[in-house]
Amino acid sequence: MMPQSSLDIQPVSKSLGAEIINVDISQPLSASLIDEIHKSWLENLVLLFRNQTLSDADLVAFSRNFGDLDSVPGWEPFSPDTHPEVLVVSNVQENGTPIGVLGDGEASWHTDMAYIAKPPPASLLYSLEVPDTGGDTCFMNMYDALDALPDDLRRAIEGKTLNHDSSHDSGGNLRPNHQMFTSLAEAPGARHPIIRKHPDTGRPALFLGRRLHAWIVGMDIAQSDALLDRLWEHCLQEDFTYRHEWQPGDLLMWDNRVTMHRRDPFDGGARRVMHRTQLKGIAGVEAAA
Repeated sequence: MMPQSSLDIQPVSKSLGAEIINVDISQPLSASLIDEIHKSWLENLVLLFRNQTLSDADLVAFSRNFGDLDSVPGWEPFSPDTHPEVLVVSNVQENGTPIGVLGDGEASWHTDMAYIAKPPPASLLYSLEVPDTGGDTCFMNMYDALDALPDDLRRAIEGKTLNHDSSHDSGGNLRPNHQMFTSLAEAPGARHPIIRKHPDTGRPALFLGRRLHAWIVGMDIAQSDALLDRLWEHCLQEDFTYRHEWQPGDLLMWDNRVTMHRRDPFDGGARRVMHRTQLKGIAGVEAAA
């Protein structure tokens, strides 16, 4: 019999996500507690810690319990406390200069940095200021999306590889130092199996990255688009998702290998300030047999 967890874990939706109750992650945690949190993260895909008071040093220390940290290439470390591992996600400007990135617009469904060879296995996002309405973050369970695929659609994608465009961000904006291409087959970026095996759980899951400029390698562009449109139509069912309404002091930690997420737009006159870390990508994610 497995030992009972000492954590108070409350599911937040039917498909994915759980809140860890009454754990102060600003304090050093025991190895056994870290192990329990890690197991709960693998099981629930998204973990929520509410009512936290974290400095950037606290956020970095907690994040490092689960692996080495990385920065986002091409984005400056905006951390006011000079922690290069911390990225500020915000629409706020001071003296006409943004204090962070990603503004107030919608961020479409995506997996963080799927366009590189080794995407981060986890992202952590801590809320300091949130608007009264808007700015919710939604998550999708890619295990469940794969398990529920119609048989013919699963057969159509088995063994296929997807090119993940690196030239545009999740808001659809062309990244600096990139040029627009005339054909999806020319899109830069990393290539990953559409069905991948999770390196820790061994379970297969869909890995779609984002819809914009995606291309199934080796297929005619029109056929690729048609197949991807069917896949996305299937995945965008509410049964696979969890919507998080932010409160100040929330820390969310998600498994970037088997989830996608998106952000609602919000009033640009409201303040939204988040601090983010990500784990360093490692080898070991491979196509599912």
